[in-house]
Amino acid sequence: MTSPAVPALRPLTLGRHQVWPPVVLAPMAGITNVGFRQLCREQGGGIYVCEMITTVALVERNPKTLRMIAFGADERPRSLQLYGTDPETTAAAVRIVVEKDLADHIDLNFGCPVPKVTRKGGGAALPWRRRLFARLVRAAVEAASPAGVPVTVKMRKGIDDDHLTYVEAGLAAQEAGVAAVALHGRTAAQRYSGTADWDAIATLKQALDVPVLGNGDIWEADDALRMVAHTGVDGVVIGRGCLGRPWLFADLEAAFDGRPERRLPTLGEVAATMRRHAELLVEQFSAGARTPARGERDGCTDFRKHVAWYLKGFPVGSELRRELAMIDSLAQLDDLLGKLDPTEPFPVATLGQPRGRTNSPGKVFLPDGWLASRDDDTVPEGAELADSGG
Repeated sequence: MTSPAVPALRPLTLGRHQVWPPVVLAPMAGITNVGFRQLCREQGGGIYVCEMITTVALVERNPKTLRMIAFGADERPRSLQLYGTDPETTAAAVRIVVEKDLADHIDLNFGCPVPKVTRKGGGAALPWRRRLFARLVRAAVEAASPAGVPVTVKMRKGIDDDHLTYVEAGLAAQEAGVAAVALHGRTAAQRYSGTADWDAIATLKQALDVPVLGNGDIWEADDALRMVAHTGVDGVVIGRGCLGRPWLFADLEAAFDGRPERRLPTLGEVAATMRRHAELLVEQFSAGARTPARGERDGCTDFRKHVAWYLKGFPVGSELRRELAMIDSLAQLDDLLGKLDPTEPFPVATLGQPRGRTNSPGKVFLPDGWLASRDDDTVPEGAELADSGG
């Protein structure tokens, strides 16, 4: 199949940072740690965002949160996503990031659709309270600006189709001074179901002067080109599409450079990538472990969740899959990977298919009276999360 025409794009500008290709790895809880980000960066360029950090946990110097704010020695720009609902706490968290030189770019999370978040007024529910949203974004930008740290916003279309907020929120974020706005073309009610609304992304791009990034249903590099052609966005955000397929970032770099090559790795090449991924996780977990054996075990345990994504579509028996998803050591992984047929071709039938979590639309749980007043800027009670990562 012929690839779409390459849209004319410039590097993505975030403050003093020029990013090419204009690709952002979305923060994913339990996924986008140091090891995974390095694996993806070895494939192609872009911005690779660490797991979500909660503002209150950062302000309170939560040990787990502080460990999560880790970047590779050559990782630039260092990108950090913050979740918060209180403008004052958010500003305090941003000041810590700036004063401690913890990151070069800050993204604010207004896209989380998880019930435990929205029922307290956080995540994708918060932009409905437009004055609170504007206050929070402005507080973050004002705290980051003296150090030249750019702030961006990631959000959804709204709570549901009857309560859309994305254009108004995008304009408010722009007025507050953000460097860019990213839109996931789904409502909170959609969760991860159905089809992303690229027309909404195009509408936001037309409404704003700052760069707009599109997110949703980018499973292949050519999907990214089609999104840019359809919406005019300045870049794309990649989430579930790279699960078990970190080479997607190599394809994206080729696509935005106008090159036709796309990777279809054999099972042997996938096995080598799996081994590299596990090795990087072991290095990461060993750095803070009491013993090397504990670090190896923890790294291998973290790797287990990725096995099914890597092997999706390949003819690998259920018993071998089960054993790979229970490894405790790199030696055990090597032994099991050696049982795979390295010549098995890539399962092209899986191209363009959803990866990672999929679910059905559902009710969005909100605080009592949340929809009654859009101009109430009271900080929602209990909406701050104590644990980072999502």
